[in-house]
Amino acid sequence: MNSDEIKKGLSRAPARAMLKAAGLRDADIDRPLVGVANTWTEVTPCNLHLRRLAERVKEGIRAAGGTPIEFNTIAVSDGIAMGTEGMKASLVSREVIADSIELVARGHSFDAVVAISGCDKTIPGTLMALARLDLPSLMLYGGSIQPGRFQGRDVTIQDVFEAVGACAAGRMTPEELRDLEDHACPGAGACGGQFTANTMSLAASLLGMSPAGANEIPATDPRKDDVARHAGALVMALLAKDVRPSRIITRESIQNAFAGVAATGGSTNAVLHLLAIAREAGVAISIDDFDRISTETPLLADLKPFGRFTAPDLERAGGERLIASRLLEAGRLHDGATVSGRTIHEEARAARETSGQQVVRPLATPIESHGGLAILRGTLAPEGCVVKLAGHARRSHTGPARVFDSEEQAFAAVQSGAIQSGDVVIIRYEGPRGGPGMREMLAVTAALVGRGLGETVALVTDGRFSGATHGLMIAHVAPEAALGGPIALVEDGDRVTLDIAARRLDIAADLAPRRARWQPPPPRYPTGAMAKYAALVSSASEGAVTRPPSAAKL
Repeated sequence: MNSDEIKKGLSRAPARAMLKAAGLRDADIDRPLVGVANTWTEVTPCNLHLRRLAERVKEGIRAAGGTPIEFNTIAVSDGIAMGTEGMKASLVSREVIADSIELVARGHSFDAVVAISGCDKTIPGTLMALARLDLPSLMLYGGSIQPGRFQGRDVTIQDVFEAVGACAAGRMTPEELRDLEDHACPGAGACGGQFTANTMSLAASLLGMSPAGANEIPATDPRKDDVARHAGALVMALLAKDVRPSRIITRESIQNAFAGVAATGGSTNAVLHLLAIAREAGVAISIDDFDRISTETPLLADLKPFGRFTAPDLERAGGERLIASRLLEAGRLHDGATVSGRTIHEEARAARETSGQQVVRPLATPIESHGGLAILRGTLAPEGCVVKLAGHARRSHTGPARVFDSEEQAFAAVQSGAIQSGDVVIIRYEGPRGGPGMREMLAVTAALVGRGLGETVALVTDGRFSGATHGLMIAHVAPEAALGGPIALVEDGDRVTLDIAARRLDIAADLAPRRARWQPPPPRYPTGAMAKYAALVSSASEGAVTRPPSAAKL
């Protein structure tokens, strides 16, 4: 066993003594040591219940002959930090999560790992760590929150963000906003639409690294305890057969994951995260591959933020297997291994569609013939950018630039009524290095929608968007402003054109004289984790992963 390195032989007596002090007996030490990487925290409902799930996972490991050893890592709540300086910590936390799980597992020579995720960055962070370690392992997602009820309809956190703009515009009273605030989030679980957490949960299942049907069960559903126990037993079966992530995470499985994102109108963040997971697994794939997959994959799921239904509705309709079944029928699902021991095609064929469900369309009548995301390039984004297509009909826009050097400046302009129909809002110096940390812009995009400008204004940024964002919003513009990308040279009034059919984002201006005058801004964080991240992070077009300086030159 891998763990023999720390526990076998006379020389390891001190290590065994310390393990015994932690509560293990000789019989426990003799068994495989299985790390249970938890992302529990009290700061967010997404991860609030994960202590309970970890106990069930450990029960499953013990029953199958292993010794579970639980450890924790960090989580940053996007929904709470959104619109503040603290939001810059969110994407940085993905790297810290991956690093910390890797270090604990390597430092203690674990034989296998179960990682338990909840909020947005914990899902890719755990998967990145498992890919690096390449030990028998799987990831279990804590599950979605149930929808709240407000004025007779289902609501999610998206509705609260949009209500802030509606309240500022006089379309909702402060009392109504407080009532919505009180009812939107009824308990534990991650945000309920097809936002980033549920997008990446589906992606993990189609990737093969989560057991099919496990992630989709809502957080507070009693069945969640059973799938957690099964996850513990399943990792022991993976260990017995020596099934590692390198067998499961392949170019084909990454493509399956993104096809699922495209078919469900998922979050633009999936582009960043799947690129990062692929890099850790040594899989060659690019944003242009994702654009091709989205073009070839129909949009089938009627899910929030653009549609009618939430993640629990999808689970009742037939869930992840139903999405896989539709992709298989469309010829968009490569076969391959999964942690369940069955292939992804076998999982797809096991789908059980609920009679009369309206969440997932038949292949013959898709919502759109193409997927929910597209990659654009052009004079404003030579390395590419991402646009979410799901939920709006506009496929082109030309308008004058309204330029802001931070999210706060743009939000203040929206709330004061300074943004007009037809404008192209430019938010820059919010990229991976410039932020640092590539903040999501849900506060701004939701405020635009709340003020009734969601269908008449475009927004372009080198930062990110929440999975709850909808409208003509373009993110991940690369190169970013802090690196002197063209977005750094835009001035108020410049004509900016978005043409999705042509996959172009262009500016009508002579940028050469401006480039000669441009100077990089000083680092916003000269020390600490944010400074380290800014020094090591790659372009958004490469997944915004951190890498050693020597690797950056390759």
